[in-house]
Amino acid sequence: MGKVLGYKAFGGVEVQEFFERPDPVPGPSEVLVRVAAAGVNPLDHKLRSGHGTALNGHLPFPQVLGMEAAGTVLAVGADVTGLAVGDRVTGFALTGAGTYAETTLLLGESTARIPDALPEVWAATIPVAGTTALDVLDQLDLPAGASLLVNGIGGGVGIALAQLARHRGLEVTGTAGPAKRELVTATGATFVDYTGGDVVGRLRALAPSGFAAVADTVGGESLRAVAALAATPGAVVSVGDPDVTGLGGEMVRRRLDRANLARVAELMAAGHLDPHVTATYPLARADEALALVESGHASGKVVLDLGL
Repeated sequence: MGKVLGYKAFGGVEVQEFFERPDPVPGPSEVLVRVAAAGVNPLDHKLRSGHGTALNGHLPFPQVLGMEAAGTVLAVGADVTGLAVGDRVTGFALTGAGTYAETTLLLGESTARIPDALPEVWAATIPVAGTTALDVLDQLDLPAGASLLVNGIGGGVGIALAQLARHRGLEVTGTAGPAKRELVTATGATFVDYTGGDVVGRLRALAPSGFAAVADTVGGESLRAVAALAATPGAVVSVGDPDVTGLGGEMVRRRLDRANLARVAELMAAGHLDPHVTATYPLARADEALALVESGHASGKVVLDLGL
């Protein structure tokens, strides 16, 4: 039996509860992992709230929170290749199996070994923030020297975008709240305070000809305001707002495969990507960790560290 944080109905924080569950048994395409660390993401509370039922609406309750984790392989499904018991890995959880847990199931094809020197607390941020940022940049395929506007640069995906874009030689500008200024400027990006009034006007002053592309992590009215700053409508990619297509842009095309995870792990191990883990919580305080992310005020990445 192991401790988990999950929910037995869709709703707000009132439906969350800690409970015990037996160690799950991996199916043919899955691996059982002892969780060392788990990333905390906005998608977690959206799934709990019932705003992502295309992903989890068909699954039985209870469901466990969390989508990404790093840990040690305990058992391997019959059809999984390239992984063995004892491997240190990072990957995507089977939807509903969750990662706010002592043990969980990861999808074999979406799980990769991590370099020996890479701590699990960092590796746990690779599946969501790390690979999303990589996917956005690969999709935009900008040449070195091009300008990129990151709308909402202060969160986990935004900070990863800033660093990986700078590694590619891009000039990065990003919008965020004032509390995230130091975090953003540490990546080499130009910071613009979205609370300072006339954000679009101030961005135009920085880039009179517009930006080669816009990467959006916020969506909504904020996306609609800055989309026109892209040099061409098609050079806008959003990570979470499908309405971007109505503006001529695209949703990020996600690749959840082992090769993509391994690419990010290598970039992280080589020093090109620091996930900026700004807060860690033990599993017993996972509800507090999720509340921080759900507030919208978290900087960088929030991670559950099961070693605490």
